[in-house]
Amino acid sequence: MATNKKRFSSTASSSMAPWLGIAAIVLLLDQLTKITITQMLSYGQSIRVTSFFNLVLAYNKGAAFSFLADEGGWQRYLFTGIAIAAVIFILFLLKRHAGQRLFCWALALILGGAVGNLIDRIMYGHVIDFLDFYVNNWHWPAFNVADSAICVGAAMFIVDELRRVNK
Repeated sequence: MATNKKRFSSTASSSMAPWLGIAAIVLLLDQLTKITITQMLSYGQSIRVTSFFNLVLAYNKGAAFSFLADEGGWQRYLFTGIAIAAVIFILFLLKRHAGQRLFCWALALILGGAVGNLIDRIMYGHVIDFLDFYVNNWHWPAFNVADSAICVGAAMFIVDELRRVNK
């Protein structure tokens, strides 16, 4: 009886389901916020929220910080391919390391964000960004929920790796 409990808890703790659930929540939040913003604003329109934050509808045809955004369109296919490869690799890692909590949290956040931005690229040819933080006249590049999840996931990777190195 004790071995059955042990076997069950081991299987439950190594399931991919919780991590895929987290990724799905990120994806849902990302897409719902993008739909809401595109219904509220026209391209380029901005709404001041605070003295350091605007909502703005922006399109990013490039990668992070609009890298390669001004190219002729080929970058859409490059970044779509990279995102698809990343999703496949993340699913492999989740399956292989499903019991490692912090590592899988990071993967799940990155997975949800990657799929959210991948959907935009496939459907629209660009990523919808709308969060605009600034100080005086200096603005960070606009970003979205998917980008935020990817950044938090990357930070969690660093923390996980530092913890692993210190052990």
